[in-house]
Amino acid sequence: MRELNLLPLVFLSTVLASVVPDTQVVLSDALPPIRDAVNELPSLLQSGLNEAGAKVHKWIHDGKTFVQEHGLLYELIQHSHFSDYQLRITEPTLCDPSVKQYSGYLDITDDKHLFFWFFEARNSPEDAPVVMWLNGGPGCSSSTGLLFELGPCRIADNGTSTTPNPHSWNTDANIIFLDQPVDVGYSYVEDGSTVNTSPVAGKDVHAFLQLFFSRFSEYASLPFHLAAESYGGTYAPNIASVIYDENKKVPLTTSSDATDALVRINLASVMLGNGMTDNYIQMASIPDYLCDGPYPIYDDPEGPQCQALRAKVPTCQSLAKSCYDWNSRFVCVPAALYCNSQLYGPIQQSGLNPYDARRSCDPTTDGPLCYREMGWIETYLNQPDVKAALGVNPQRNFESCNMAINQAFMLQGDSMHNTPALLPPLINDGVRLLVYAGNADMMCNYIGNERWLEALETNFHDEFATAPTEQWITLEGKVAGTVRSSTGGGFGAGNITFVTIHEAGSDMLTRWIADIPLA
Repeated sequence: MRELNLLPLVFLSTVLASVVPDTQVVLSDALPPIRDAVNELPSLLQSGLNEAGAKVHKWIHDGKTFVQEHGLLYELIQHSHFSDYQLRITEPTLCDPSVKQYSGYLDITDDKHLFFWFFEARNSPEDAPVVMWLNGGPGCSSSTGLLFELGPCRIADNGTSTTPNPHSWNTDANIIFLDQPVDVGYSYVEDGSTVNTSPVAGKDVHAFLQLFFSRFSEYASLPFHLAAESYGGTYAPNIASVIYDENKKVPLTTSSDATDALVRINLASVMLGNGMTDNYIQMASIPDYLCDGPYPIYDDPEGPQCQALRAKVPTCQSLAKSCYDWNSRFVCVPAALYCNSQLYGPIQQSGLNPYDARRSCDPTTDGPLCYREMGWIETYLNQPDVKAALGVNPQRNFESCNMAINQAFMLQGDSMHNTPALLPPLINDGVRLLVYAGNADMMCNYIGNERWLEALETNFHDEFATAPTEQWITLEGKVAGTVRSSTGGGFGAGNITFVTIHEAGSDMLTRWIADIPLA
């Protein structure tokens, strides 16, 4: 792991601690860019501001606002249309020092704070699309996706370092990792309240994108892809729906000198990986996967265990249908509790990794989530120098997954709502949908993912229902899974596409964002 120079930050904290709180001071021609400011600002404050006896929290230089908190220096981004939100950013050089990075927080009023980490594309960032990645859980940090799955680096050496990931999604895309809802990962809440429903997330993520793109306008007009996995299959449609609706309120043309203009986010697609999206259909697929799938956990598909499991489906679907019809916590919570305990129960009791049926899981050695790397990530992200580089309060503790948030969403019945109903208006208006699933994932299996996509009522329904399943062959000529797609008569990657993945997820992303057919 590269060595970080923290002395300028420590010195800056010492200097700023000597002056009056809540004072905004304008320092003309005094503040260079963030990365240089920590080296030049301390001496200036010591000679120019200490004698005033005022503590500086905020100051302005060259039209930009800067703030110091917990001994850490940020640029502060605000927007006249989003008075309850502000963005604090810093510029780390961790994980992939070869690319431009930003990290920090979206502050929502004075209570809630969402952490983000942005990486520019390795190749042609000025033309590469922007991807936002959300992990699921609910309650799991997107840093697990960053450091364990698709990010620019991978956790290594029991959490003491990272190694470069040559297959990172930021090879050909600018990518934002966002920890949401609050109290997930580095995100936090100060008043004790929490977020426990997916619709609330949409408004906050839209505000984040508006502030981010207003500051970094070079990315604002690029295609934007919203990507998520697992419970993100519920998050992402809610967020995409808010972005789509809010885009309608933005004028098609805006004055070039309008500094407070809203951004029309160029929503190109929604990407759901092994997502939990339509539990009415997906829960019913669990017996089929566990009894007849590629990695069955029972020897006899017609035996008593499989018969008992299938017998749970009608009750689960009846409860889920009531949730879809009434959209009330009073019917959605019983649906979630019954379906999860009766249909997910055998998976959790199988002794196998729920996310990879090919592997066993021993919580004593693999950790509670069956991947010891999750513990390594916590070790790495709780290092003081890593926190300082990312703009995180050194006193804040990082957890890969927050089980209290998971339970809070469960007790709202959030997962049982009719999430797919949010998607047809977007898809019919040109927003593409990619659903992909690894064939060894038991929790959100590929059978259920394909079935809910088949049932989705869009302008492309009939074409997708009759579309053949073809081999997905990578650009290197390797068979990596299967693909099924409706193209609306076009020649691209599809308006609705379903992919079963065996490997080579980076090839899938490259072709999808470039709108190149996967078959």
